[in-house]
Amino acid sequence: MAAVLASVLIIIFLVDIIEKRKTEKQIDDLISYITKVQDYSSLPEMQKISEGRMGILQSEIYKVITILLEQYSSEHDQKKYMSDMMSDISHQFKTPLTAISLMNELLMNETVGDEQRLEYTGKIDAQINKMTWLLKSLLTLSQLEAGVLEMKAEKAELNKLIIDLSEPLLIMAEVAEVEYICSIPDRIVLSVDIHWFKEALSNIIKNCIEHTNKGGFVRISASQNNLHTSIVIEDNGKGIEKEHLPHIFERFYKAGNSSHDSVGIGLAMARQIIRAHDGKIEVESEIGKGTKFTISLY
Repeated sequence: MAAVLASVLIIIFLVDIIEKRKTEKQIDDLISYITKVQDYSSLPEMQKISEGRMGILQSEIYKVITILLEQYSSEHDQKKYMSDMMSDISHQFKTPLTAISLMNELLMNETVGDEQRLEYTGKIDAQINKMTWLLKSLLTLSQLEAGVLEMKAEKAELNKLIIDLSEPLLIMAEVAEVEYICSIPDRIVLSVDIHWFKEALSNIIKNCIEHTNKGGFVRISASQNNLHTSIVIEDNGKGIEKEHLPHIFERFYKAGNSSHDSVGIGLAMARQIIRAHDGKIEVESEIGKGTKFTISLY
């Protein structure tokens, strides 16, 4: 009896050693797998280890690593976005900050007269206003790109909407000696966020006016059927070169014929607003003949 008991104890001891060694190997395999993850751009496959608790542990580790990799990817994209955004801001602010610094030095010069001081102060104020507007625009654009800016849709007559946004644009067109033509049929009704949709249309129309020579025109027209509403904003201005067309909706992109004061954010914002309305915007252009923007809302 004692010999049998001793044999059983020996067997239990050996099994325990075998199980421990097996477990150690399984743990080593898991550690090796986790180490591999650091060297892979995608998630490497994990071999099935066992059933039971080690199998559960294996499964949970795989889940956690998958989630962490997804978060890393998202965080990496977010960091890149923020890095690009900060680079853009730094680039855009460099010129006005240099101008402010220079004029501030001039203001500290005791020989500067009152009239000049007033001139420099006005220029500093203008540069500060420009940077404030740019920051607000960038915040809006980043919210649009992230999809966190809520659009509050309501019914609006397109004709009335265009009339409301046209007042400052008519002045701009008059100063530029550009004919401003509106050809919007009655009874075209949209479901849009009126404030932001007007912002999008205004940015596109401004762009057309800025790139149209004296004596030219900017025309806004529209049509509607059971499937979608189409809004066309076109000019007979300078046009856009083919190599620039794919990039004109990118943040801070400025084509070769952009004005000196252009920041390159209006069209980027317009596209994001239209996308937020489940719409799309397309552009056609030919050098010397003009540009045509077509907005489609479904």
